[in-house]
Amino acid sequence: MKYFIIAGEASGDLHGANLIKSIKQKDSKAEFNFWGGDLMANEATGLLQHFKEVAIMGFVEVLFRLPFILKSIKKGKQQITSFKPDVVVLIDYPGFNLRMAKFCKQNNLKVVYYIAPKVWAWKENRAKNLEKYVDELLLVFPFEFDYFKKWKIKSTYVGNPLLDEISNFKTKNNSFSNSSNRSIIALLPGSRKQEIEKTLPLMVQLADNYLQYQFVVCAAPSIDEIFYQKHVNQNCKIVFNQTYSVLNSAQAAIVCSGTATLEVALFNVPQVCAYKANPFSIAIAKLFVKTKYISLVNLILNKTAILELIQENFNLKNLQLEFENILPGGKKYDQILLEYKNLQTILGDVGASDKSAEIIFNLSRKS
Repeated sequence: MKYFIIAGEASGDLHGANLIKSIKQKDSKAEFNFWGGDLMANEATGLLQHFKEVAIMGFVEVLFRLPFILKSIKKGKQQITSFKPDVVVLIDYPGFNLRMAKFCKQNNLKVVYYIAPKVWAWKENRAKNLEKYVDELLLVFPFEFDYFKKWKIKSTYVGNPLLDEISNFKTKNNSFSNSSNRSIIALLPGSRKQEIEKTLPLMVQLADNYLQYQFVVCAAPSIDEIFYQKHVNQNCKIVFNQTYSVLNSAQAAIVCSGTATLEVALFNVPQVCAYKANPFSIAIAKLFVKTKYISLVNLILNKTAILELIQENFNLKNLQLEFENILPGGKKYDQILLEYKNLQTILGDVGASDKSAEIIFNLSRKS
């Protein structure tokens, strides 16, 4: 069977790679064309567009690059038409992928959406498009299953793919090579340049006040080291493609909101969630976003399990205070670890990639 997959971000590349691996186990003759990254390219030939060229966030940033986005949409449509896939798999990246879903359905192609758009947070009208254009919706957060019952969408909770990825990593017993004897603090400033420019400088200021620790910046593979070097000093070490190894050894973490907050929690590393963006983008988001939290940890638990420092609250005083709270022996250390246990119970077992691949393969065979 022929599979066309679109992932437009680093997290989508990770989940797409595991999905390709599982599909190949079920379909030995599988052919792939895809938008993604190096991880997906390691699993199959057929990379057409690297996500680092199309990963854009923020209202203002999208407006500035609208001509490029429209050109990319047109290119994607042409590639799908040329490839003639048996099924199209869309991974997250809703601003782009919902447009592709409409195109695919208009051209009688089967569509699976893996990692649903967060319509429960904002832009709920997008659920109408999911009803119209998506054959199978694969959910990765347990609370989504009840939410989507009110829509006419065939949806399945497959589990969270991060459980698979982290479980596979831990079986390899990889550890981070730390040349110093200092305890490690992980810094995850985001995967996009806009995020990094807003969050990393303050993280580095924190490091300057705690020289007894080794602060390690977990860099996004799609961004050059030179970009990071502009923001760090000798008190921070920059590493690429070692995030899980760092987390496996870290005592605490400062994390830009997003998928990373859940990854850190699944490694049982106490964390502070930080986020800062273009003020205009934040102002617009406040008008439309319906959720109380920005971190996946708090969203899944539906409570403030980890502190979120957003915009003006993300300052050195607040960051330093919470950093000390989450260190071993700190006021919040034991409570955060207890919340992480509850989180893992809610998420359930491993197997998201295999369950998703089974659904995708079965759909691809339907006439």
